[in-house]
Parts: sequence; structure tokens; C-alpha cells
Amino acid sequence: MVRKGEDNSMNELYKKYRPTLLKHVVGQPQAVSMLKQMIKKDKIPHTLLFSGPSGCGKTTLARIIVRKLKCGKFDYTEMNNADLRGIDEVRKIRNRITQSPISGKVRVWLIDEAHKLTNDAQNAFLKMLEDTPSYVYFLLATTDPHKLIPTIRTRCTEISVRPLNEKNIAQLVKSVSELEKVKIPEDVIEKICDNCSGSARKALVYLNQIIDLENETEMMEAISKATGEVEAIKIARALFRQGVTWNEMRDILIECKEEDPEQMRYMILGYARSVLLSKNEKSWPKAFSVLFNFSDDFYTSKHAGLAMACYSVLNNKE
Repeated sequence: MVRKGEDNSMNELYKKYRPTLLKHVVGQPQAVSMLKQMIKKDKIPHTLLFSGPSGCGKTTLARIIVRKLKCGKFDYTEMNNADLRGIDEVRKIRNRITQSPISGKVRVWLIDEAHKLTNDAQNAFLKMLEDTPSYVYFLLATTDPHKLIPTIRTRCTEISVRPLNEKNIAQLVKSVSELEKVKIPEDVIEKICDNCSGSARKALVYLNQIIDLENETEMMEAISKATGEVEAIKIARALFRQGVTWNEMRDILIECKEEDPEQMRYMILGYARSVLLSKNEKSWPKAFSVLFNFSDDFYTSKHAGLAMACYSVLNNKE
């Protein structure tokens, strides 16, 4: 079941319907169960690490915990990787944690994309974790926990979120559509599920883009454009075409510079899977090469990872 978030005047559906209670979080039963037990026992750790893919609930869960801690607005700081560039910002936090809470009993810092802290900044942050006042809580969120130094990870209680399955995504899209009093065709919902990579946020972004369109054809075309499907198919077909040079592939990749590389990876994998399961035996080795080279996600490497995977496939001697 979906409930509206705090600000129902927002146009962005993913913000408008962001859960504010654990019972309304969709598709994360293990994470929700762990947090409920912590709350029930009144033993919320002072350092929590929320890890997992983008758009699957890390920040949402962290903000719910902030509310459970009854942290006042003057004692709550939310920082992302743009704010936290290095050791100087960590030092500012260290200076502030010695100050007692202003409007409640706790002070909370939510640090998003924590893995982008420099090594020096992480070491400085580690010192704070070793000597944290009882009224201070740190909530870290990251898509790449392995880039945090091991000593930070061992001092955190990790809450992992996972991509939502198709059933959860479909349930979410249908629930929000009903609340918005619109009817979305089943084929359109299926296309959203196929293209959002398990991300609740991405699913609602796609829904936002089609919710005012009048017919199914327009909706399907809008999703294809939004997901970069056309560009992904161009790349996939080029990878399978005999005699394609790197210069030709480079031109295609340059045209795709505005698209989400992880989303295109997902669609290229789907294309290659279809080829591998087809009766065209001559294409099976190339399909395997594509599946192998595109198996790792592009959340961190982004367009560089996409280019590297394409280059590896074209230079693979079957």
C-alpha cells in the first residue's frame, strides 16, 4: 500500500509518495524487519550504513529512522557528495558533535553517497566514530559500500536494500495511479517494470512522464524515449553487426552521452539474452561475449564502463 508523503503539493510523484512510515515501504522486507526490531528494542545503533542501488529506498529508510529518533530540525543535517568534498567538511562535523542538541535529545547526520569521501576524509570520519557522544547518530547511504575503508564498515550496522522485483514495481505503479485517479494500461505498466531496473524512484519518474498522456501508444513511445531504449538498441545492433569498427561504435556512444549508461546496460543485456536463446547458432558466441562484458553494473564507472564494455566485445576474437 502506498501513502502520500509529507508534501502532497509536489509534482514529482516519487517525492509526493515517498513513504514516511516503515509499514508503507515497498519491496524491502528484510531491511524493514531489521529496523523494526531495532525500534522495538529501543536499540537503534549510533552508526547505520544503508547500502544498495539508487532509487530503492536507502534515503527513505534513513529519514524514517530520523523521525523515530525524534531529532529536531535544528539538530538534523543531511549532506550529499556535493557537500562533502573532503576532510575539511568532516572536521566541521567533528567540531559540531561536541555541541549539545538544540531542540531535542539527539543530533543526526545523514551522509549520502558516503563512498565518495576522500580517503583522508574517511580516516578523519573514522576517528569520530571511535569517540562519538551518546546523543550523536550517523546515517550513511551509499551505492558502493566497498569503497568505504573496512574500519568504517566494521563500525556500522549495515542495512542492505535490493532492487524491487517486477511484482513490487507493478504494485507501486498501480497504487500511485489509483491515488492520482488515472488508468494506466497493463502493457504500459509492464514496460515500466521492464525498464526501471528495480528502482522505485525510476518507476515513478517514468509514470510522471506519461500520466497526462491520452493513449497507450503515446505512453509507450514516451517511455522508450525516456529510457534511452532507441539508443540502447543502436548499440546492441552495432555490437552484433559484422565488421563494425571502433570509429563507428564511438560515434554511437557519443550520441548516447545524455542517456543513463546503467539503464542502457540493462537493455543491451536483454537484447543479448534474446539472441543467445534464439536459433541463430552463429550469433551465440557474440551474445555470450556481450553478456559477459556487460555483467558488471555501471553505477560507478558510468559512461566509461559502457565504452569499455563495447570496446571489449568488438575486440574479442571469437
